[in-house]
Amino acid sequence: MTKYVLKRIGISLVTVFVLVSVVFFLARLMPGGPFNDPKLSATARENLNAYYGFDKPVLEQYLQYLNNLIHGNFGFSTKYPSRTVNDLLAGAFPYSADLGVRALCLAVSFGLVFGIISALNRGNQIDLLFVLVAVIGTSVPDFIMGALLQHFFGVKWGLLPIAEYKGFSYTILPSVGLGFYTMASVSRIMRASMLEVVQQDYIKTARSKGISRFRVTVKHQMRNAIMPVVTMMGPTVAAVLTGTFVIESLFAIPGMGKYYVESVQNNDYSLILGMTAFYGAFLVFCNMIVDILYGVIDPRIRIAGK
Repeated sequence: MTKYVLKRIGISLVTVFVLVSVVFFLARLMPGGPFNDPKLSATARENLNAYYGFDKPVLEQYLQYLNNLIHGNFGFSTKYPSRTVNDLLAGAFPYSADLGVRALCLAVSFGLVFGIISALNRGNQIDLLFVLVAVIGTSVPDFIMGALLQHFFGVKWGLLPIAEYKGFSYTILPSVGLGFYTMASVSRIMRASMLEVVQQDYIKTARSKGISRFRVTVKHQMRNAIMPVVTMMGPTVAAVLTGTFVIESLFAIPGMGKYYVESVQNNDYSLILGMTAFYGAFLVFCNMIVDILYGVIDPRIRIAGK
């Protein structure tokens, strides 16, 4: 198991290095630059480029950035010159993470329950209801779902606040809006996996031995059916926890999505790289955890991965 874990860690580190390197050079190929404001004089533009080190050869900038990255320094933002990228991340990530955790707890718990109940009641009205909810959840875009929640629960019925992030009641609508798609996806995958597993010989053998339906469902069917759900959770967790621009914009949440979009619009190289490196490392870390969980849930995987 130790060899399996170390191998996954090594692959993850190489992946993050390649990601950062590719994004660094792609950012430099973007048209324009961070100081293309026509109000700036040529002298001011040259001074700013020199101050941020953008006047140096690209290879030298790349090596300097890697050195800073190793020491955990993402540099200064050109859009917010008085603040470092580290400061922006430290201020935005807690909001995105808090919203993401709430959305994930909601999505995974309800998604698993809905998928299991739907599979156990295949073909009846309960199954059709949960399938309909899953189809709606995976078909309706985030911005429409969020707007509908705001309209009905906030404006029309006045039950919940529709913007900002000041307390528990403020988190309900954005959590539902962010987690609804994931809940629907988990429900569909869990239902399909449960229906596939129930046809396996070991399930039929367990039932033929007189084992109760509850025990067969929990101990054998659910444990094996949950593997596809674990597969999708790596990128899903990273995407949800690091923020979704649409939901954060709709509900005026000061999370990472706002800064990520602004960094691209303003050619803010340091912020682009910092956000991408942070998001990429988080995504790779989540996928690494999923790979390790594979080995815990199914020993055959870590044996084959030696």
